[in-house]
Amino acid sequence: MTAFSIYTGRVTNWPIVVTSAVLAVPLLIAGGTSDGPARDLVLPLLVAGLAVLGNVLTGTSIRTSAGPNGVAIRFGVLAWPRCTYPLDTIAAAEVVDVQPWQVAFGFWWTPRHTYCTVRSGPALRLTLRSGRRVTVTVPDAPAAVAALRETGLRL
Repeated sequence: MTAFSIYTGRVTNWPIVVTSAVLAVPLLIAGGTSDGPARDLVLPLLVAGLAVLGNVLTGTSIRTSAGPNGVAIRFGVLAWPRCTYPLDTIAAAEVVDVQPWQVAFGFWWTPRHTYCTVRSGPALRLTLRSGRRVTVTVPDAPAAVAALRETGLRL
């Protein structure tokens, strides 16, 4: 029996949580400027609360594991959305430096690339056999690549 390392890491972007809460304030102010009763504030408050809650539950943290089963990515507290990339679909893995202007803040999909990022800095980039690239924010990108290379797969 062969033992392999498994890399696991979680990245959370608390400044985005605070920013989303601060950006909800103008919505609350706009809803509260009418001369009507306080019930006019209920809908803007509900929308702002749901937006902040949705952001916190799904878009502010990423949990990643890499090892003999490939790479698994889970978002937020609810672990949704989920992305799984088995080893046989991965052609290459490398460490890349994501610049602040390249951060997608959450899950973004384009025809050739998937971005799972919540901060700038070192990230894991997978090139799939289909040619698609997947970039994911991880706390220790070199360790994630090392765990994948340890499986014996030529990456």
